[in-house]
Amino acid sequence: MLWVNTIGTGIVGIWLTGELFDLRALGIILWLTLPFNLLIYGVNDIYDQETDALNSRKGSIEGARIEPREVRLIAWAVAVSNLPFLVYFVVALPPLAVAAILLYAGVFVFYSAPPLRFKARPFLDSLSNAAYALPLLIVPVALGADALWPAVAGLFVWSVAKHTFDAVQDIEEDRAAGIDTTAVRLGSRGAAFWSGAWWLVSTVLFAVVSVPVAVVNAVIAGLLVGRLLGSPTPATARRLYRLSIAFPYVAGSVAGVHLTVGIATGMYP
Repeated sequence: MLWVNTIGTGIVGIWLTGELFDLRALGIILWLTLPFNLLIYGVNDIYDQETDALNSRKGSIEGARIEPREVRLIAWAVAVSNLPFLVYFVVALPPLAVAAILLYAGVFVFYSAPPLRFKARPFLDSLSNAAYALPLLIVPVALGADALWPAVAGLFVWSVAKHTFDAVQDIEEDRAAGIDTTAVRLGSRGAAFWSGAWWLVSTVLFAVVSVPVAVVNAVIAGLLVGRLLGSPTPATARRLYRLSIAFPYVAGSVAGVHLTVGIATGMYP
C-alpha cells in the first residue's frame, strides 16, 4: 500500500501549521495508516476483480488479485477499521473538518464503487484523484489553523497528473475490460501531454511555497514525461512505474526536510 500518499500528506499537513507534531491530530494520522488505505485499496480490489484478472501486475507487490470468496471479509475489514474513526471525528472535530473527511472517504469509495465509479469515467477518474491532497486541508482545519492554499492546490493538480500517468501502463487491460479511463481515451502520447500540463501547474504552485520542492518536482516530472513521449507505449510506462512510485517519496522528503528545518530553526512559519 502506498501509505506515503495518505499518512505522508497528513504529516506534511501538520508541519504546514508550523508544528512538528500536534497530539490533536493523532487520531487523523492513525486513520491515514491501515484503515484508510484498506478503504481505498480494499474497495478497489472488490470492484476491479475483472480487470485485475487480466493484469499481469496484479497478484504481486504492485497490487492484489482477490477471489470472490474474499469479498465479504474485505468489506467487513474496511467497515470495522474505519467506522470507529469516523464516529470519533464527528464527535471530536469541527464540522468543516468532518465534512472534508467524509468527502475524502466518499471520493475514494466511489472511485471504484457504483453507481458513480469514477474509475470508468474518462477525466473524472483523474480529477477525482485530486482528493489525495485533502489531508493538507483536513489537518489544519481540524487544528484550528489556516490551510496553505498554494500547497493544497499544488498537490491537487499533481495528483491528477500522477493518476493518468500511472494508468498508461494499464491501457491494454482496461480497454480489454471495457473501462474507458483518461489514459485509454487519450492514448499514451496524449496522456503524457495531459500529465505534463498538470505537473507544470503544480510546479508553479509549489514554487510559491518552496522553490527546492518545485525544482525537484519539475525535474522528476520532466524525466517521466520526456521518456514516455520518447516511446509512447504502455510498456514504457510500465518500465517508468518504479520511478513514478519514488516520485512522492523524493519530493516529500525534500519538502519534509525544508519544513522541519524551518520549524526547528524558527524560520517557519
